[in-house]
Amino acid sequence: MDSAPPRDVSAARRRKRLTNRVRGELRDLNSQLALLNHRIGSRLDLRVTDLECLGLISRSGPMGPTALARHTGLHPATLTGVLDRLERGGWVVRTPNPSDRRAILVQVIEEKEAEVACLFSGFDQAMDALCSDYGDADLLMIAEFLHRSARAGRKATDQLAKP
Repeated sequence: MDSAPPRDVSAARRRKRLTNRVRGELRDLNSQLALLNHRIGSRLDLRVTDLECLGLISRSGPMGPTALARHTGLHPATLTGVLDRLERGGWVVRTPNPSDRRAILVQVIEEKEAEVACLFSGFDQAMDALCSDYGDADLLMIAEFLHRSARAGRKATDQLAKP
């Protein structure tokens, strides 16, 4: 009589262990990026939430406060405080929206964008070196995995926002 577990049970256990490892590694990555953002925010005298909003505007381009609140999940009153601090600090400027005269757009001031990029340069260089170890097909798969992971994170966040 063969006492070894069926092959599919062993494969299922291995799959479960690997999936748990991926989740654990993503949580560790999240922690490391949060620490990096905290350190960079401290160097720039910005709160982490302010830095995150600044980064989102920088990556997405000028956007209205309503869109920014929707993307960040911040309450509009909280976002107003963030934008006031960023504007006072010379990080952003509010300009009239050319497509809707009643609305405004928030955009990052270019010189400040360069200041933030300089502090992220160590991470960027480390990621460039890391990515150089992988071929194009691997990088495409990693990018797709990260994109889908971010989508899963947004979905989980949205579910928690529901009453």
